[in-house]
Amino acid sequence: MTKKNIKQAKNNFAAYLKNNGLLKTAQRDQILDIFLKTEDHLTIEDLYLIIRKKNPKIGLATVYRTMKVICDAGLARETDFGNGQKSFEHKYRHRHHDHLICVNCGRIIEVISPEIEKLHQKLAKKHKFSLLRHTMQIFGTCAKCKKKKKKR
Repeated sequence: MTKKNIKQAKNNFAAYLKNNGLLKTAQRDQILDIFLKTEDHLTIEDLYLIIRKKNPKIGLATVYRTMKVICDAGLARETDFGNGQKSFEHKYRHRHHDHLICVNCGRIIEVISPEIEKLHQKLAKKHKFSLLRHTMQIFGTCAKCKKKKKKR
């Protein structure tokens, strides 16, 4: 995410907090800042471990609550990659994308495909369906894991 987009996201978050009667705190700002600067698909625990290095006073419950607010503000989305844990990814100023997920190592590859998006629209139109949102996750084996398996 660019510095300009991070600044805009922070401004949007501040406006969301104000409009919803929520407090703007240093802890919320730190959590948002770290989340925005991390491009990975983070679990709460992953994010918490990163945050604890910067500010050991921030508790796990604060990270949970803040990520809910960040999602409600439209800056992140919660995603389930089939591993029993919720992960968070950026939503603000990020193009829609789908995911390829390796069932061996857990690697997540983001893919953007205009052809797939057109197909979703075509299917919705064919069935007179009002498409609001969608996710696509394809589970399989990544190239690194396939290569390791061949060596055995």
